[in-house]
Parts: sequence; C-alpha cells; structure tokens
Amino acid sequence: MDRLNRPKVKPYLLTRSLFPENQETPIQFIDTANTPDKLFYKRNHFSYPALSYSNYWLPINGIVSKPSLLSMQKIIQLPSKTLQVVLECSGDKRRFFEPKVFGEQWEKGAISQGYWRGVPLRKLLERSGIRKGAKEIVVEGYDYGERTDLNKVFSYARSLPIEKALHPDTLIAYEYNGQPIPFKHGYPLRLIVPQWYAMASVKWIKQIRVIDSTFKGPFQTIDYVYYPNKENNLDAFPVTSINVNSTIQKPLDMKILNTGKHLIKGIAWTGNGFISKVEISVDGGITWRLATSEHVKHEGYGWQPWSYEWTVPKKGEYVILSKATDSTGRTQPADPFWNRKGYGYNAMDQIKVMVE
Repeated sequence: MDRLNRPKVKPYLLTRSLFPENQETPIQFIDTANTPDKLFYKRNHFSYPALSYSNYWLPINGIVSKPSLLSMQKIIQLPSKTLQVVLECSGDKRRFFEPKVFGEQWEKGAISQGYWRGVPLRKLLERSGIRKGAKEIVVEGYDYGERTDLNKVFSYARSLPIEKALHPDTLIAYEYNGQPIPFKHGYPLRLIVPQWYAMASVKWIKQIRVIDSTFKGPFQTIDYVYYPNKENNLDAFPVTSINVNSTIQKPLDMKILNTGKHLIKGIAWTGNGFISKVEISVDGGITWRLATSEHVKHEGYGWQPWSYEWTVPKKGEYVILSKATDSTGRTQPADPFWNRKGYGYNAMDQIKVMVE
C-alpha cells in the first residue's frame, strides 16, 4: 500500500471506567489550540441523564425578588460572550501520587480546552434580583445516582460563593467551539467557571438556587476537599482554583530517540494570572533552561503552548522535566501536595527517554 492510500491514523479517548463513563483526552496528541469535542475528556459521577431540548426550562429561585423560569429560546437571545477556557478535572494526574490514592487513576489527560459561548450567570441573577443576605449560588445538574458512602441518591450539585458567581466571565454556556454543547459534555446548558477545577462547571443544569447559608451537599463537603492527613479530616480545605501546572506532550515517555535535534513541546496553565515562564531540564533537574512560549498570553483562561529545541550529543538515558511559573509567583514544586483524595497534582512533569 502506498503512502497516499494508507488509512488515516487518529487518536482516541482513553477509557478509565464505563459506568459511569470516564475517559481521558490523548493530550500528547493534541496539537490544536482547541480540543475537538470527540477528544474532550469525560468525567461523570453517575449515568447520563435523559433530557429533551424542546421542553427544557431553567428555574432560578431561592432568595430572589423575582423567581424566574427561562426557556432555552429566551436564554440564547440574551447578550452572550465567548471565552476560551481550560477545564481540568481536579483528579488530573492522580495516578502519580505517592503513596497511591483511591479514585479514577487519571494520568495526564483529564484536561481539555475550547471556546465556550453563553450568558454570564451574573446577568441571569440580576434579572431575578438577588436579595440582601445572599451568600452562595447553588447549581444543580440533572445527573443523579446513589453514593456508595452514604447509601442515598443525590443529584450532582455544587455552590459558588456570591463573588465568584457574579464574576462577569462565569458563564451559563450553550455552545462549544461554535456548536451546541455535545450531550455528553452538558447539553443543553452547563456552567463554566474559569480558573477553577472543573468540578465547579456543573453539566446539564436543572436549576439555579440562591441561598443565604453554606451549601452542605456531599460534592461540596465530602468530595472536592483537600484532606492532608490520611487518618483524619484535620486541616481540610476546599478545592477551588487550578494549581500552576505543565505537561510535556512530546517526546513520549519512554520513547527511544536518536542523537541530534529534538523538539520538546507541551502546555502550561494556571488558575491565577497567566504563565510567565516555563523551564526545561534534560538532566533530571540539575540544570534548567528557558523554554520558548508560543503566542504568549497575558490574559484569558487558555493554556500556554511552549517548546524547547534540544540537541542531544551522546547516547544514554535522559530524564526531562518541565516547570511552569505564573504571574503571581507560583511555581510547580518538585513534589506534589499529597492529599487523601488525590486532588490538584501539580508536581513538575517528568518523562524519561533513551537515546541510541
């Protein structure tokens, strides 16, 4: 078979579980600014809900002056904005924690990005009139199921502090990359909370509720909490903004290379400010060199591509590390912050290659 007639080779999602469906993006093979929806990672707690676009209505209730019930037609007629946003599961890279922790054993692909279009949540809340004393905004999804730890059925629901909910870039989104959000990613409406781990970006929105207390749902107070101690819950605190992080996309881990020039490339991202620099080590962290950041972003919520041209003069094994720093001064640590549920892994990324 000649080169022109060879079948096209393409990447696929990597399945972590089927029930519920959890699949990783093949992040090493994503070389576009936006992740195609078919390669966007999937993170679910329960089975997919049954929904119909034709009779979909969004209730906004709680301590508001004018409780409302908005149709999809009404929502898409409201002033909208489009933002490029990274969504990263808080369990991304969980497999690399030592000691090991339980949960989906994500490697480096529980992260994707693209353009989300929607109505700022703030605009919807202003229409309903937030009353004095409002403290949090609870967003509930249509997905539900039984939790193994509580033997009770719960909907997936999360709350945002009022300040985050009112941020102009917190969206009720209905499009991804110019098309209706795919059903498995939250169609017809999902919350998009830039710079926070994706557990906050509730899918298949069922209702929005304004409350004057602290929300106590299990996905707020049991899950998505950092537990630094293995034996107890002392010093626990909530998972919120994304840690500064980076991933080496190429070369692949344990790849065999020849001597000569090779391009080391990857992405870096953060939940505060922007990526100010990425450093590369090809000797296991003894020395560091500055990578080249492509299309440097000083604002926005997308990841920062970077690259480094590496000339390999001799054969042997090499440990390659990447280390990102953001504009707030946060730098990836050599070791991750270990926590019992395995959230927020952001140690320097590492691969090993053999040069022959």
